[in-house]
Amino acid sequence: MARTCVRNARTIRRASLVALSAALPLIAACGTEDAAGSEHHHKGADHKPVVVVTTTWEGAFAKAAGAEDVTVIVPQSVHHAPDYDPKPSDLAAVAEADFVLYAPFEPYAAKIKEAAGSRARLVEVNLDNDPAKAGAEITRLGGLFGTKDAAARFRARLDGEVAELNGELKAAWPGGKSPRVVTQAFTGWAAGLAGATTVGTYGPEPVTPGRLAELSAKKPALVLDNAHMTTGTVLPDSGAGQVQIVNYPGEDLDLLAVYSGAATELKKAMSKG
Repeated sequence: MARTCVRNARTIRRASLVALSAALPLIAACGTEDAAGSEHHHKGADHKPVVVVTTTWEGAFAKAAGAEDVTVIVPQSVHHAPDYDPKPSDLAAVAEADFVLYAPFEPYAAKIKEAAGSRARLVEVNLDNDPAKAGAEITRLGGLFGTKDAAARFRARLDGEVAELNGELKAAWPGGKSPRVVTQAFTGWAAGLAGATTVGTYGPEPVTPGRLAELSAKKPALVLDNAHMTTGTVLPDSGAGQVQIVNYPGEDLDLLAVYSGAATELKKAMSKG
């Protein structure tokens, strides 16, 4: 996905952004500041961080970490964020931000920050809905925002929600056995949520006929497809049911809804097994 997203991002032609290409080495240096783990630049004890994010996925992580003032740049209707062409209003929002959150496969985020002349801190976010990885990222963001307590409370809720959904999904296993599944490169977390047995993966690169034959030979009961990168039925002649897994939260930035939504779709699919 990262390679595909980067390639598509290069098609963005907005003149004000393209002109900033020469400044990217400086942006990379800005990104390394986050790795050093420096503390949130406080503007006062009562200051609440103003956060601008590229998509609802980063937005949900920010909200979970305790941010209350979160602005999303890319509309939810745009499933492939690097295809989005930023507007002047986006740059205006960035200019007022304390933090700008982006994913590594959204390279234009750095250009957005520079075009706006913002002094915001640019933070690269590891977008992965694996509960352990998501929880760790939320904790890290809480430290940056100065909202550690809020992040800790959400992480406890996340752990509780995942444990409950995992129990419900295991109770729904067909015949009481863990279903064999094939996952897309970015839907493995949903297999873990269900306690499913992953027998193969595909993507984000195009799947070759040979690879399709290998995956079909594994005789999976389900294919966990990525709703944001779907190419249609993955294993059409295998008899496997296909489940669309959604990674991006809705406009309410409710990360927990992503897990409950995946669980609902998985239950439906397993009930047909």
